[in-house]
Amino acid sequence: MKIAIHGRNFNESARPYIESMFGELARRKIDVQLSAAFRSFLDEQNIQHRSHMVYGCPDELCDARLVVSMGGDGTLLETISHVGKRRIPVIGINVGRLGFLATVSPERISDMIEALENNQYKIDERTLVKVESNIDLFEGRNFGLNDFTITKTDTASMITVHTYLNDEFLNSYWADGLIISTPTGSTGYSLSCGGPVLVPHSQNFIITPVSPHNLNVRPLVVEDSSVIRLEVKSRSNNFLVSMDSRSRVVDEVTELTVSKADFTARLIKMRDDSFLDTLRSKLSWGLDMRNRL
Repeated sequence: MKIAIHGRNFNESARPYIESMFGELARRKIDVQLSAAFRSFLDEQNIQHRSHMVYGCPDELCDARLVVSMGGDGTLLETISHVGKRRIPVIGINVGRLGFLATVSPERISDMIEALENNQYKIDERTLVKVESNIDLFEGRNFGLNDFTITKTDTASMITVHTYLNDEFLNSYWADGLIISTPTGSTGYSLSCGGPVLVPHSQNFIITPVSPHNLNVRPLVVEDSSVIRLEVKSRSNNFLVSMDSRSRVVDEVTELTVSKADFTARLIKMRDDSFLDTLRSKLSWGLDMRNRL
């Protein structure tokens, strides 16, 4: 079995678990391919990884059976962008903070390796959002697991986002920005801006304004078969576009059309992993002292 691993910086407290993981992978004779960035970090930290295979671009991932994301949710989103249309399954080890998507704790790495080797896991297919434009916004990686977001630049006043749903005018949002979120992303930025939580396999997108300048504007849930066209006006003549962990500033003549991607992300989940359990434990959903048993 060959696996790829991508990661970012992690706290020193995670070092023993990381070292133990590479030791167990070597003991089980599992071939490991590291992302170039993670390989450099491990070498800087003098962590023995026993891996001589490195991928510097997504094309070099084609023969990996699965990819391990080592970090927090941001690292997992970045890993999904590496995988893209290849749809290689991804599993996240949480050596970050919240770990809502990266649900394997460092203490369970050994159990995870055992489950992966024995095919004792489930595949969770997740919808991706994509954006099409008259320019190349994200170096060909125009898809995301969480959301596509438009926001004002740091020093700018609020922007106006003229929004069309299936070519029918929806609304002009006077706001700091607008979020188009997948069900997976409903627990992210959209949630912090007042959007609803959707269960992962809901066939919907959420259109959530960021700090709208209208009391009567609220998030809207639409079918994920919808095509959402956006026209942005700004006093500074530019604005920020973001796709998960990638962002850039563009000018207001940029054309933007948002829809569902024609492929999915495949997340590996342990058999005892439950979205509802994670919702309660990580976001304290339903927390009430009267619910104590």
